[in-house]
Amino acid sequence: MSSIKLQGSTSGEITISAPAVAGTNTLTLPAKTGTIQTTSDIEVDMWRLNTAITTNSDPITTGFERVDDASFAKIGTGMSVSSGIWSFPRTGLYEVKCQVTIAPVNDSDNIVWQVYVTEDNGSNFDEVTRAVGSDPEVTVYTQNFFNVTDISTHKLKFRVNSINTGGQVSGSSSVNFTCMSFIRLGDSQ
Repeated sequence: MSSIKLQGSTSGEITISAPAVAGTNTLTLPAKTGTIQTTSDIEVDMWRLNTAITTNSDPITTGFERVDDASFAKIGTGMSVSSGIWSFPRTGLYEVKCQVTIAPVNDSDNIVWQVYVTEDNGSNFDEVTRAVGSDPEVTVYTQNFFNVTDISTHKLKFRVNSINTGGQVSGSSSVNFTCMSFIRLGDSQ
């Protein structure tokens, strides 16, 4: 097996080694300046509501838990939430997806799930996406991207409104009826 060693300008080295298997593999580098993403650059996290929400909430402050099924494992530090305000573990461009199971009382009810972001630590929040569901029970989805350039000021919250008596956003501690995923796609732009 052959390898290439790159010496650092002051110290250290990086070794690139070919696999010890038969065959020819090609690694093509792009013709531009950049940084190679490694597994330490990735953040993947998923949370869910572990109990139903039956009243309007802005922000939703209770009932969140990190998914703990044997089939799930977060990558990286993961998200944190305090009093309904979500903080990101590091800067970067994040994809935020929500799956929301809504069970209104009747056809005239339209329960609204909203995602808001702030870039000034909560002085102002902007709605970036919403999903609306009506009778019967339905699962709705939202998706947005958030360019988190400063983890101390760039945060997120979830809001639900228009819940009439008897209606709910469904939750469970064992099934992802209502859940949200956070995936860091790359560096901030």
